[in-house]
Amino acid sequence: MRYDEPPVRWRTIAAVPVLLALITVTVLINPFASDAKSNMSTPTINCNGSTQTSINILVTAGATGAPAGFTVQWMTAADYAANGNQWVNNCDGSFSGNANLSRYNLGPGESVSVNIGDLLFDNGASTSCPGALTCGTEYVFRAFAHASNSLNRSDFTDNLSCSTLPCFHDTGGCTFTQGYWKTHGPTPTGQNQNEWPASVQSGGMNLGTVHYTMAQLQLIFDTPAAGNGLIAMAHQLIAAKLNIANGASTTPAVDNAIAAADALIGNKVVPPVGSGFLANSSTGALTTTLTNFNEGSIGPGHCD
Repeated sequence: MRYDEPPVRWRTIAAVPVLLALITVTVLINPFASDAKSNMSTPTINCNGSTQTSINILVTAGATGAPAGFTVQWMTAADYAANGNQWVNNCDGSFSGNANLSRYNLGPGESVSVNIGDLLFDNGASTSCPGALTCGTEYVFRAFAHASNSLNRSDFTDNLSCSTLPCFHDTGGCTFTQGYWKTHGPTPTGQNQNEWPASVQSGGMNLGTVHYTMAQLQLIFDTPAAGNGLIAMAHQLIAAKLNIANGASTTPAVDNAIAAADALIGNKVVPPVGSGFLANSSTGALTTTLTNFNEGSIGPGHCD
């Protein structure tokens, strides 16, 4: 071989690693490479019962589940029509599956119910519209599954229409929800006035064996349940006792639920006044009965 010939073979071989490196870098930094995420499966929603002031919505996750939870939106059918069938100024409820001890972390096909109009503010639940719904009214709902680390949020469900029960007209003896009493107590919001019965305004109330002032009862109303069954039950127990003090008639089932709730509470002091705690599993049935009384499903009916 002539010594003045260029080392073509060696140049070619040496260039191979460099060329491979350039290809690798190009692939890594190519902004046009496809890495788009897929969407979460769209959940399904169904009407799951209603009272005069609330509508229960059953949310079922799709094939991907809804591990990060979901959001439900709602508005009256009349407002939806007035907005040209557009979702404008609607209410939102967010139910995070990432919160500690959340019940909204759904696997594929799993379901959970949320009671719009009387939400349980447990771990992960929040809303822009905490008030009660209007009796005898049709509402429109839709929902989507929250995004996860690997998937984007789902599409919205189709619109779902559900209605509250017809209004109950009575001149006295009817019931109000815990949400009504909360916003018509000693620290009212907006233009509401303190409408608690005079006996409670002057003398307070017992929950279990512990006596609470009116101001302390309002503090309990203002405290989210956050997974504490004692607080959730206390909200409905206070409302039931306010309704009775306001002249509402009861039933044996309601009387038994009130007595059982007081016995279960005993000397536990309800937060934030104290640090008492009860598991939801021990209070759920009593809370449901008291809620049904306050919302008008049992007893004399809800006030219009």
